[in-house]
Amino acid sequence: MTPRDISKLLFTTVYPLYVQKAERKGRTREEVDAVICWLTGYDREQLAHHARVAIDFQAFFDQAPRIHPNSAQVKGTVCGVRVEDISDPLTQKVRVLDKLIDELAKGKAMDKILRR
Repeated sequence: MTPRDISKLLFTTVYPLYVQKAERKGRTREEVDAVICWLTGYDREQLAHHARVAIDFQAFFDQAPRIHPNSAQVKGTVCGVRVEDISDPLTQKVRVLDKLIDELAKGKAMDKILRR
């Protein structure tokens, strides 16, 4: 997916897929929310709002209060591409979020996912 395609992708559409993926693996919506809030700096109320309204990834990340500084520690591959090698900032943020959700679904401990 090109950076332009990712920027137009609706967070509102992808969020339920993140939750479904986690729940299929025995994790919870609350854990998905905790991961997203950790990455973006949104509180739970702000995240719930963004999950209800039509907002694309560009706006979702542009409006984020702060991207967690430890998100730079997220490494590995998503869709065959190394997260740390992605040059487009928005695409990298989206793929970091994808990687965090993958780690959650694979049963990794929250402390490790949140890079504590």
